[in-house]
Amino acid sequence: EHTVKSEVLGTERNYTVYLPAGYDIDKEKYYPVLYLLHGMDGTNKDWFDRGHVKDVMDQLTASGEACEMIIVSPDAGGSVREGMWNGYFDMKGWHYEEFFFNEFLPLIEKSYRIKADKAHRAIAGLSMGGGGATSYAQRHADMFGACYAMSAYLHQDAAGVDAQKVAEGNKVALLFDAAHRLSCVDYVKNADEARKQELRTVKWFVDCGDDDFLFDGNIDFYQAMRRAHIPCQLRVRDGGHTWEYWHSALYIALPWVF
Repeated sequence: EHTVKSEVLGTERNYTVYLPAGYDIDKEKYYPVLYLLHGMDGTNKDWFDRGHVKDVMDQLTASGEACEMIIVSPDAGGSVREGMWNGYFDMKGWHYEEFFFNEFLPLIEKSYRIKADKAHRAIAGLSMGGGGATSYAQRHADMFGACYAMSAYLHQDAAGVDAQKVAEGNKVALLFDAAHRLSCVDYVKNADEARKQELRTVKWFVDCGDDDFLFDGNIDFYQAMRRAHIPCQLRVRDGGHTWEYWHSALYIALPWVF
């Protein structure tokens, strides 16, 4: 776990990095990178403490089911009850996307032996992080070869946005407003042919439990992709919005991204 001081955000942010077992043995070897995003109210530690991504990755590489990769989980949240910012989007007072692409990603890919190109860079996440991953891969399709969205927060209806709270700077309201403005579903529905062609250069995977409260939004996104003739994998498994579901999703996601 490390900390980066962000000029964009005006604060320090933590991040966690998983390195393959052989990283310090072969100093000439470079690796693909997966950016793995946490959900609302979470932090960079969640995928490691609750999702056990290190254990899963060690198991899958030992068995040959997944290739060796570097996994990076940044902190874009914290306790809502304590008034912490949450979200991967640029919002008033919280320009996280600017931080991610202009400060964080360049720092990571200079600090570690990473194959820094589209084909070897993937992004994934759960819930808020699944929406963030999808939105990043949509609007920066030249940078990511694959996107795996788990139980993703992909769309916010306008009715769910409280304009008064947005004007007051309420952090949760600003997040909902950003999810509405940057709806991943609308991005596909409103895409012209040039944008659709960009989206076809990314591998897409949607994974959502049949009891998840975000299920409808995930299906709306998948249907929009089908109508736009953009290839997209879909898995609907038994489960809800839980760590049991996201932990099990890693056994599909980690072999698939590369």
